[in-house]
This record gives sequence, C-alpha cells and structure tokens, in this order.
Amino acid sequence: MPGKRRRSGGKKQVSIAQCAALPVAVRDGETMAMLVTSRTGRRWVLPKGGIEDGMEPHETAARRAFEAAGLVGTAERAPIGFFSCGKQASGGRSARKAGVFLMHVDRQESDWPERGQRETCWFSLAGAAMAADDGELVALLLRMAAPAA
Repeated sequence: MPGKRRRSGGKKQVSIAQCAALPVAVRDGETMAMLVTSRTGRRWVLPKGGIEDGMEPHETAARRAFEAAGLVGTAERAPIGFFSCGKQASGGRSARKAGVFLMHVDRQESDWPERGQRETCWFSLAGAAMAADDGELVALLLRMAAPAA
C-alpha cells in the first residue's frame, strides 16, 4: 500500500502520508537549504506532496522539489526525520506524517511547473529554521544546524 513504510530492525512502523524534500547545497563552505513559499505565499515550507503510485518516497520528494523549485539532484533513500502536516477536512483537521528526505542539489533549472506560484530562497540551516513556522520542521532544521558533537 503506498505510504506505508517499515523501518528496519523491527522498529515501529511509520506511516508516511506525504514526502518532503530538504534541498541542500554547499555554498562557500556552508550548507544551505532551500525553502519555497506555500502557494498562498505566506509561509516558508519544504517542497512536499503525496506519494505517487509506482514511485519510492525519496523519488517523490525529488519530484516535488523539481515541481516547486526547479531543483535537480539526488534524494537520499532514508528519511532524515518526520513532521506532522495537517489537511483540512470537513470534520476538522486530520494529522498526517511527512517524511523528510535530504536532497543534494546539483542545479536549479530556469523554468519549472510551479515557478509562477512560489518563491524560492536559499537559507543557512539556522536561517531556514528561523524562517519556517512549523514547530517540528524548525526542530529538525535546528538539529541539522547544530555542530556535530
């Protein structure tokens, strides 16, 4: 069934409803992350969407990064984290999990499907955490920005 993925080693099953790409590139020795605006243009978010039939979650994440921001690169197969995302339903808000897949960006195309609908911006990891407004996503970005112990 699409969206159902098991973690290896007998760990608890995680149901992924959506896939998000965390596009990264190294610029002047610093890891930078790209965020895109939501379609309403009010929030900085990760490119994300539902898992496509016949595609692995990391492939779907890479496709979403291309559609939303024109990014071309390679997404890692295993998610680096998860965050809750909600979708309005007639009976209220329905919580779902989005798996976040690190995507190493090779380039940004000059044209892409949602170019006129979103803005894109490269941030430092800490800057991306400050720009994002989803608490779980902020926490994930801050963990990535923290120096390795």
